[in-house]
Amino acid sequence: MQFFLDLWQNILNNDLITIPHYIKFTDIVEILIISFLAYSLMVWIKTTRAWSLLRGVIVIAIFILVAAIFSMSTILWIVQNVISVAVIAIVVILQPELRRALEQLGRKNILTSMLSFDTAKQETGRFTDRTVNEITKACLEMSRDRTGALIVVEQNDYLIDYEKTGIDIDAIVTSELLINIFEHNTPLHDGAVLIRGNRIIAATCYLPLSDNPQLGKDLGTRHRAAIGMSEETDSMTIIVSEENGCISIAYKDEIKRGFDGDGMRKQLMLIQDKRDEEKKTRRKAKSNDKAVKREASEGKR
Repeated sequence: MQFFLDLWQNILNNDLITIPHYIKFTDIVEILIISFLAYSLMVWIKTTRAWSLLRGVIVIAIFILVAAIFSMSTILWIVQNVISVAVIAIVVILQPELRRALEQLGRKNILTSMLSFDTAKQETGRFTDRTVNEITKACLEMSRDRTGALIVVEQNDYLIDYEKTGIDIDAIVTSELLINIFEHNTPLHDGAVLIRGNRIIAATCYLPLSDNPQLGKDLGTRHRAAIGMSEETDSMTIIVSEENGCISIAYKDEIKRGFDGDGMRKQLMLIQDKRDEEKKTRRKAKSNDKAVKREASEGKR
């Protein structure tokens, strides 16, 4: 505490270079190590389900802070009696992630993940219009041939846990590759395909089945798995029915059916998250097309 008081005094005196004499080299090293570990912990949390849990904890902490400011004694009493149970509950909820982190530490792979600086997301980013067209083209082809398909498009929540249940692909998204993966009697046709950015990262992945009792009895395993995925993550899942060729999309705990090519493109563009400049360019192009059509119709008159 004295260090921060002296540092603040130095700032007030416009003397930012002077460091209190009792600061040792080991203290600086200790600060760097703690900062590095804190950053690594945040990176690890962001790639697991703990990220969503952390956001919920932050909301609850803000609520408790408001209760403390306004002296809400009943709420504060409840918090004091529940906090110990809540810590144990968090440990139980995050047990798979904690176990995986300890296994990585034991295999000495944790340093690689620490120093990655989230490069995977920087390299892939959001998927392009070409990826949208390739996914749409593949689904329309499989719908026409009555080939069943299950395609998961990753958004903000990482799908690493589900990726590990399948076979690594790591290939650029093309309609031909998607069609070949789901072709009948091929080794990779059973299960789901995961798409991250512009690449197919895995195939034959297992998805969680929804246990929602309100779902219709006509929904098969693929549709229930897609809904279960939308309940667990923020990803978008595309389903092609093997029975009737109907294209369905599960997103945000809901499933919509009967999509055509234009409808699929619109749904994929909802999670494409393009830059504002690109959106403006697209809106401008649409307005120009409407103007050209309007002029053409007036010319015919």
